[in-house]
Amino acid sequence: MAIPDWPAPERPREKLLQKGATALSDTELLAIFLRTGITGKSAVDLARDLLKHYGSLTKLFAANQDSFCQLHGMGSAKYAQLQAVMEMSRRALAEELENKNAMNSPRLVRDFLRLSLANKEHEVFIGIFLDAQNHVITSEELFSGTLTQASIYPREVVKHALLHNAAAMIFAHNHPSGTAEPSHADKVLTQSLKQALALIDVKVLDHFIIGSGTTLSFAEHNLI
Repeated sequence: MAIPDWPAPERPREKLLQKGATALSDTELLAIFLRTGITGKSAVDLARDLLKHYGSLTKLFAANQDSFCQLHGMGSAKYAQLQAVMEMSRRALAEELENKNAMNSPRLVRDFLRLSLANKEHEVFIGIFLDAQNHVITSEELFSGTLTQASIYPREVVKHALLHNAAAMIFAHNHPSGTAEPSHADKVLTQSLKQALALIDVKVLDHFIIGSGTTLSFAEHNLI
């Protein structure tokens, strides 16, 4: 049965308008994004198939263009729409962070970092620069590729911290393998950065590792 033939309270769009977005399932929200289905399948059916194929919304958002566009009913236009939605969400979170104490908004920081890093196919290292009130000045992608202590130069991070007149920093990088467990190299690198930044009175408040659907905080695990 086509969605227009459903009872009005059960249609995803009408349900959202009546009860709010939080009342909808992942499938229903995705169906609204897709807008239309394909021959023999409604938008809800197509959304259900997508979630079954990828396993979760997080993994769907992390899909690369080739993988996404190979699926029946998808294409470059839908992929572009998906990336635009994600980028708008990331920018909205970044704007919100600028007006809040980052250390008092741990969930907001995590959400911003997940949107920034979770869909990367290679390792990316981000620095969040904070002022004396822990408000976000800016965030920058500092390094990418295979991240090791040798490939991330503390002096370069120090230069960026001085450029932004930062009083503190939060670091984050992703593990494309999926696990958010810190390696020995991750721990050594964090301590090296902490020591280098201490010389210019910049505090390192945390280092997050973003995995597949999981996030680890060095501060919460007493690793910093």
